[in-house]
Amino acid sequence: MMRKIKLPTIGMRSVKVKIKQRFNGLSDGGFRYIFDTIDQLGIKKGVDRLGVDKFVNQCALLAAGSGIITGVGGAATIPIGVPLDLINIIAQQFRVTLAITYSRTGNCEIQFDEFFKVAATSMKGDAGVALTKTAMEDMAQRLMINMGAKTAKRIVPVIGAVIGGSANYFYIKSVAKSLKNIN
Repeated sequence: MMRKIKLPTIGMRSVKVKIKQRFNGLSDGGFRYIFDTIDQLGIKKGVDRLGVDKFVNQCALLAAGSGIITGVGGAATIPIGVPLDLINIIAQQFRVTLAITYSRTGNCEIQFDEFFKVAATSMKGDAGVALTKTAMEDMAQRLMINMGAKTAKRIVPVIGAVIGGSANYFYIKSVAKSLKNIN
């Protein structure tokens, strides 16, 4: 006699609650943690050695790499790959922001509060963004929305790799362009 296997049901409401919790966790301490792990002196050396445009391109390629890796596995890599991809995109965005700030000011040691104002401005296009929890949550939500649109397309592995890699690459390039246009 065969036994029936009952799979657990997943409610969309609980998924939405978990996503909201992840947003809040990212905005509460995640951005600062990622920022604190970045070697600002290493960014200075990279910009001095490569120039800011090549450094930005290197960051975009690193972001593309995580998009390709996440996308190549299709649906199987989404649960682990998407959060890791998001962390890499944030890290690359922060590296680009620090690189462009260094190339403009010559300052290679920036505090988080000052840095986050520049990073939030690059996403919002508003030079008067205040450093608040709401601004951090907005930034996290924008990044997750960007990731969510790509995630649906990553179910087909090869196409997902191309889409994930190119979307990440062009996202980092657009962040750099936005930062360069800030006066």
